[in-house]
Amino acid sequence: MKKLFTFLIIISILLPENVEAQNNGAATAAVVGGLLAIGAGVAAIEQMKEQAELTGTEWVLSNRPELTSFSLKTLDFNGKKLKDMSSVSVLIFNIQEFVPVDKPILNGKKQILFGFTSYGWINEQGIDFNKVKWHLVDETEWLKMMTSYVKVASGETNNKRVNDALLSGKIVNKGIDGKGDLEIPFFKLEGDMYIVTDYSNDMKFIYNEKSLGIFLKETSDLVQIGRGEIIKIHEFFFDEKS
Repeated sequence: MKKLFTFLIIISILLPENVEAQNNGAATAAVVGGLLAIGAGVAAIEQMKEQAELTGTEWVLSNRPELTSFSLKTLDFNGKKLKDMSSVSVLIFNIQEFVPVDKPILNGKKQILFGFTSYGWINEQGIDFNKVKWHLVDETEWLKMMTSYVKVASGETNNKRVNDALLSGKIVNKGIDGKGDLEIPFFKLEGDMYIVTDYSNDMKFIYNEKSLGIFLKETSDLVQIGRGEIIKIHEFFFDEKS
């Protein structure tokens, strides 16, 4: 972040001389203003990331007292634009436990913390965490969720086949890839087509071609996890084992 602002300051100092030589002061103001706006947007995203990680950590401390040494990191804020953040429907954090020693290694139990958002979760003050519903998932629950998701996305009904494919293969955009072959292909759907399954007392899963939709029964909110995030979560849990 410091490097970015240093770069912006250098650019704002150097550009006027070059542009004045071309008699284009208006262009200078536009370029410098645009760069400063980019810097402000990046700073705002970084601040929201830090705010979200702090609140996620506070939720863990309040609701999971058994976790006494852990790391919590945001899965994916990278590449987000400030104008796009209000459309984000779920915050995702990687959690991993470790043994407290000097220079510890993250080698303990892994979990994912979801923060499901609802309309208006970002306002002029930042993030309204009253509009975020938290849900913690471990490896076993994630595998159960993905088995249900793959079944609804592919039409495969054999639980063991899906389970084995998830453990031995990889989730890719088109299905489950087993050692170079598309072992379980997903349905190809139009963007406005959906397939629904009733997952639990709390959630329904909705499949379309680009995302996993989760309908939260308590709030009647439909949130979406993009295929890229699904792949990252699955790799977080299982990549080191494959």
